[in-house]
Amino acid sequence: MQDTVAVALITSLSTLAAAALTGLVGALSTRRQLAHQLTVARQESADRRATRRDELRRDAYVGFLSACDQAYRQLDRRWLEPGGSEPVSGFDEAYAAMRAVDEAYNLVLLEGPAEVDSAARSVLTSLTTEYADQRRLGDEPGQATVPLRDRHRERWLAAIEARTKHRISFVDAVRPVLNGGE
Repeated sequence: MQDTVAVALITSLSTLAAAALTGLVGALSTRRQLAHQLTVARQESADRRATRRDELRRDAYVGFLSACDQAYRQLDRRWLEPGGSEPVSGFDEAYAAMRAVDEAYNLVLLEGPAEVDSAARSVLTSLTTEYADQRRLGDEPGQATVPLRDRHRERWLAAIEARTKHRISFVDAVRPVLNGGE
């Protein structure tokens, strides 16, 4: 009888040990799977955030370039119209276009990075300088029927060159950021 009890005891202990070992292996396996799923979820979340950040940056950069194009059109109009297209009672379409560039610059400033912000600031400064030159040159007496471009050809050509240089610098700063460099 003692042999039977001993065999039964050994059998039950081995069954319990096997069940405990199976449970431990299952728990470790589940833990590993959960850790992997958490890592994958975190990576997907980080990828979504990065994609959203890239989309916001792209929109800010495109909006800035679009606002600059509008301002360039208004400035071109002032260069080509006789008398520099004087503003009417405090409202100036070129000034309104410049304000739109300021607003678009604020988005670029928020989205960054610093290299893009610096290049955008150069574009904005160039536009502001050209606008101020046009206002000053348009206020000069005489030849009010001759377009500013014809009266101040060197300044007009310098303004066009500055536009091009600063816009290219901005795009050169933006490309690496949009291509995953930042």
